[in-house]
Amino acid sequence: MNSLQPIVSLKGLKRSFEQGGQRIDVLRGVNLDIMPGEIVALLGPSGSGKSTMLQAIGLLEGGFEGSIAIAGQQAEHLAGDERTQLRREHLGFVYQFHHLLPDFDARENVVMPQMIRGVAREAAEARADALLTGLGLGERLTHRPSQLSGGEQQRVAVARALANRPTLVLADEPTGNLDEATSDVVLGQFLALVRGEGSAGLVATHNERLAARMDRVVRLKDGVLV
Repeated sequence: MNSLQPIVSLKGLKRSFEQGGQRIDVLRGVNLDIMPGEIVALLGPSGSGKSTMLQAIGLLEGGFEGSIAIAGQQAEHLAGDERTQLRREHLGFVYQFHHLLPDFDARENVVMPQMIRGVAREAAEARADALLTGLGLGERLTHRPSQLSGGEQQRVAVARALANRPTLVLADEPTGNLDEATSDVVLGQFLALVRGEGSAGLVATHNERLAARMDRVVRLKDGVLV
């Protein structure tokens, strides 16, 4: 895609919910462009709508109003299989809780999304080993999640998110479940890996200190970016 074209462009994004017979406006008209290779911190307190915004960009649920363009393709009206294809080709996800497959080891957790996309197993394993080794897990490749620390499990989740070379990585409080020292290490490795891969990133957090390490900070307040 054109390097001058945003990898993500949101225009007038809105999302409302009905609760107890009342309408709650979570997103009230969000506008945001993220350029290729740019890592943006989405800052806001818990309950401000950060996760809702990431779900919209990740094409994980409907019910939104406004425009969502990913890699130059308008996404808001795509059919289910088209949304899945766009998500598979361009997006990677890291969550607060790692959501690793417990019966598979670290390598297999990173191999799996590649094979789903059609990558041959040998190539997928080589990619997984390179990513995990770069994250300091070269000697933990065959350990299952239950044999890994919280920080190690989140590193595997980071490797899994980058496995298919996404153009955008969406991270929802990716270090929110870790202590401060481990959080600093994992975030540093995450940022280095995303930048090294040439991906863009949108990282939701409520931590000002962590947000300051990214290229740009946007704040979600009262349903809009300020």
